[in-house]
Amino acid sequence: MIGIGAVGGLSVATSLPLLIAPLGATVVLLFGQPASPLAQPMNIFGGYFLATVLGVAAAFAFPGVWWMAAVAVGAAIGGMALLRITHPPAGAVPLVALASPIQSAWLFPTILISCVSLLALALLHHRLPPRVQYPKQLPQD
Repeated sequence: MIGIGAVGGLSVATSLPLLIAPLGATVVLLFGQPASPLAQPMNIFGGYFLATVLGVAAAFAFPGVWWMAAVAVGAAIGGMALLRITHPPAGAVPLVALASPIQSAWLFPTILISCVSLLALALLHHRLPPRVQYPKQLPQD
């Protein structure tokens, strides 16, 4: 609640459209399942970045072509799996790019600011009692 509330407040303060639906699912992972590989910072930033690039590219190259949403979502899923940066909520970003009234180019700052804000709150939250290790430490070789 605090994470989405903070992003919503930041949205009002900056007049940027920061509240997008995929962030609700990101918050579930960040605060409810912080040990999940899907909730790690690399997955969040990488998954959202890749999905945003693909969604914006599809929106610019094929404006108004509804089936490009399916192609862009599929490409995002495949790319995240290939790069091992899967973050399921990011799979919805191409739909936002192709179907929302937000101009596609605004998705880059929208998603970056939202992700940084949510990750900062998650880092703070998981350091409060009862402490939870976040981000999850990778095994050392």
